[in-house]
Amino acid sequence: MKILIAEDETALQQSIVTYLEGDGNICEVASNFSDAVYKVDLYEYDIVILDVNLVTGSGLEILKMLKETRKSTGVLIISANNSLQDKLEGLDLGADDYLTKPFHLAELNSRIKAVLRRGVFGGNETIKFNEIAIDTKSKTAYINDMYMPLTRKEYDLLLFFITNQGRVLSKEIIAEHLWGDHSDLIDNYDFIYVHINNLRKKLTEDGSKYIKTAYGSGYKFMEE
Repeated sequence: MKILIAEDETALQQSIVTYLEGDGNICEVASNFSDAVYKVDLYEYDIVILDVNLVTGSGLEILKMLKETRKSTGVLIISANNSLQDKLEGLDLGADDYLTKPFHLAELNSRIKAVLRRGVFGGNETIKFNEIAIDTKSKTAYINDMYMPLTRKEYDLLLFFITNQGRVLSKEIIAEHLWGDHSDLIDNYDFIYVHINNLRKKLTEDGSKYIKTAYGSGYKFMEE
């Protein structure tokens, strides 16, 4: 899962990053209003953790922008303000959940997973595509009810493909989703081909039954 943490309190920001990355997520950060606007405009995220009171602007403005342009992105507001009016305003603008500071990181992680299940996964912990099943809670995959051993990146790649089935995904988008900010340091995308080729072999004997190459554009996950 790819998450943006828009939080200007550095200690809290880094604590969230450490905890969520420890659970296998890709995390990016924005420490002020301008950085947050830049990132949500340029990149796609599964979840945005959004502080209402960013130093240089209101997180609610970013929430409005997200809901206008990135409707599928889940938004979890965090705020030191426990007023009912602020909560209602955030939820009315389209936030998926609201958590008041201070909070336990385990609770934040649980809320994030709940938002993702309700949004991208339609309330289910298991995603199915024909004979393929993904258990998003245990982060495991099965094919014809048989366990399919996947590396961390192969699992993330399969989940990304299935939740974006039918859509052409460029190598740049795949790299940015799997590696976050670090993708800017990549000289070429040969490693993506390696991951996709390995995943194809594990999915089917055919190798290209579902993952199609869109020549010159990227890859598309679709049924024949």
